[in-house]
Amino acid sequence: MAELTLGARGTEQSIAVDINARGQMVGIIEEDDGRQRAILYDKRPIELGTLGGSDGFTRDINANGDVVGTAQNAAGHWRAFVFRHGDRMRDLGTLGGHGSYGAAINDRGEVVGFADTSDGYYRAFLSDGERAPRDLGTLGGKISYAAGINNLGDVVGTAALPDGYRRAFLYKAGGAMQDIGTLGGRSSSASAINDKGVVVGASETVGRRWHAFVWEQGKMTDLGALIGYGDSFATAVNEAGHVAGSIRVGDERRSFVYRDGKMTVHPGGYGLYLVNAINNQELVIGAKYAGKKFSASTMISSQPAVVTHGGQDLLTMIAAVLIATAGVVVYRRRYRGLRLFSLAF
Repeated sequence: MAELTLGARGTEQSIAVDINARGQMVGIIEEDDGRQRAILYDKRPIELGTLGGSDGFTRDINANGDVVGTAQNAAGHWRAFVFRHGDRMRDLGTLGGHGSYGAAINDRGEVVGFADTSDGYYRAFLSDGERAPRDLGTLGGKISYAAGINNLGDVVGTAALPDGYRRAFLYKAGGAMQDIGTLGGRSSSASAINDKGVVVGASETVGRRWHAFVWEQGKMTDLGALIGYGDSFATAVNEAGHVAGSIRVGDERRSFVYRDGKMTVHPGGYGLYLVNAINNQELVIGAKYAGKKFSASTMISSQPAVVTHGGQDLLTMIAAVLIATAGVVVYRRRYRGLRLFSLAF
């Protein structure tokens, strides 16, 4: 596991969000007072600023170095932005309400996320990065949010059914939202999609647990069953179909990588605490928790699991997590009552 330089100083905390093949990295620095700064690291830290407010954070970067994220405007509303390298931050607008959130950007510059509507709900949107966002609709309910987009323009996310339960969706250009189902439970949520159409996320099971899944060509595979315990959540997939995510076991957080048919689980303290991305250079990207703070970090996807020695290791990690939970709240920002899926669990 390697700690990354994002430009954090002293007691500031940092989280890495993504790294492209050119080595450009985006992330977040949180100051002691909780203020968050959107950072692009391109040989040096570049502060992306805001849209007139106090805070901003990044969420994704494409192969060209274009960044998507969310920043406050002068009125204090959160707005989705796109930042094209060498240009200024662009406010992507809303769907009639006050706020929006930028979640992902593909290599064509298309952006997805979700935005407030004039009737007080929020909907998944798709934008070309220049014009106003387009409402992608729902699965019959009131709300939806998009989390990922591939280079073909296919979008994934979560949308409400008429009965209020939420389901993972796949949206293809020119079509309508498709409910991709569950692992037998009532709800599911999709977080990312690659160019081969492989979708990852998490689903409730018959036993009311949450399990990470991989969905491909109509078939949903239960990765949580391979892990065998806890609640698991897949947050990222690369073009090789390798999947990264998190496991929650009581108060402990573990990370996992599923690659080439093999599941590897990293015990608490030995892998990433937050898992945000896995890129095509086989870096798993996020943050570790140590010394009572989060630090931007990566690990190689093929990194073998550390063998621990039982109870004392677990007790030590639980104590650290409890300190983190009580004293530090990093990147668990609620947006209109919606906890962001990739960092919620």
